[in-house]
Amino acid sequence: MTPVLTGLVGLAALFGLVTFGMPIGFAMGLVGFIGFASLISLHAAVVKIGVIGYELTTNYAIGTVPLFLFMAHILFASGIGRDLYDFAAHWLGRRRGGLAMATIGASAGFASVSASSLATTATMGLVALPEMRKAKYDVSLASGAVAAGGTIGSLIPPSGMFIIYGILTETSIGKMFAAGIIPGILLALFYMAVIAIMCRLNPDFGPRGPKYSFVEKLKSFGRTGEVIALFALVMGGIMFGWFTPTEAGAVGAFGAVIVSVLRRRLTWKAAKEAAYSTLKTTGMIFGILFGALTFNAFATVSNIPLNIVGFVSDSGFSPTVVLFMILGVYFLLGMVLDASAMMTLTVPLFFPLITSLGFDAVLFGVLVVRMTEIALITPPVGMNVYVLSGVAPDIPLNKIFRGTLPFVVADILHVALLLAFPAIVLWLPGL
Repeated sequence: MTPVLTGLVGLAALFGLVTFGMPIGFAMGLVGFIGFASLISLHAAVVKIGVIGYELTTNYAIGTVPLFLFMAHILFASGIGRDLYDFAAHWLGRRRGGLAMATIGASAGFASVSASSLATTATMGLVALPEMRKAKYDVSLASGAVAAGGTIGSLIPPSGMFIIYGILTETSIGKMFAAGIIPGILLALFYMAVIAIMCRLNPDFGPRGPKYSFVEKLKSFGRTGEVIALFALVMGGIMFGWFTPTEAGAVGAFGAVIVSVLRRRLTWKAAKEAAYSTLKTTGMIFGILFGALTFNAFATVSNIPLNIVGFVSDSGFSPTVVLFMILGVYFLLGMVLDASAMMTLTVPLFFPLITSLGFDAVLFGVLVVRMTEIALITPPVGMNVYVLSGVAPDIPLNKIFRGTLPFVVADILHVALLLAFPAIVLWLPGL
């Protein structure tokens, strides 16, 4: 077989293994190793995976993963999710749909320290959903706001998806973090606008909440001040060059421990659970990255990326049309694959094409993460929806998916805005 045909067979085998339930990291590693061995030699494949393993474990940037994860788990143990929601509810709850808006605002705040969409969804599902149901909110709107709000976790830094993209493409993780801030804030505003429109059309969807005095609002802010300051320190330090993203992770993790101790909410049991969860998740991410880099090596020697570039060059399509086609592929794949699988499968194939067409690597990274976020709330494999269903098993899946549809429309408009005005993404990294 020719190298290209071998590569296509490998892709088909990879999709087959993932469809039958093999973890994406193992599937990519297995197919990558066998494919590389068949194209070069078994000895070369063994040497290659040894080199990949060594480079991965000694990569300074990979240290951001466990550090930011530990920061997130420690702050989760300190009850920051509840505090952020109370803060947002005090300021927004009086409006129609205010508690749903507060859920979006709290999700954005929690995303800035959690690095995970699924963790954000689970936290807000436990904290915000019962409050909205108690206030007689429409179940679809309430659950849709929680599931959609969780997607902000992949965009507002520190983002695990940005870290994975940065390692796969050798793009600056610090620039990726900076690029996600403005789009993340805009996404939260888009979601709030959706809630406002829905409650304007049908006021029963989101009744007004209780009114709080200005003093009570200030007190609610006081319970979140340390975390806001910690986030500002971490992100400000990266943007102003005070420390690298890895050093920022260390500062954030240390600061999270200090904040939790000062709040008197950190027990030895919680600290051990945070450390265990961090190691477990880090191991999973390392496995996915190892498999992705192995498969990337196989894809490179199969010449598939080179042939894709050549095909597009000969087709006469404009770069913008090609970008739209790639984003369409992500939207379709999101219906059958989870976010991490999508990114690790497609980025090694599409990234050489995108850079050859002159698109900025940071802009493409943000667009890829945006499309993987949409996949988290679209059927049939909307992971945020399934996480929320686990938190609130009495709500049917079809009601949650129906509640996410208006937010998917907002997602599409948000992506269109980023495409029309790339400066939204590139202005902060350019500083």
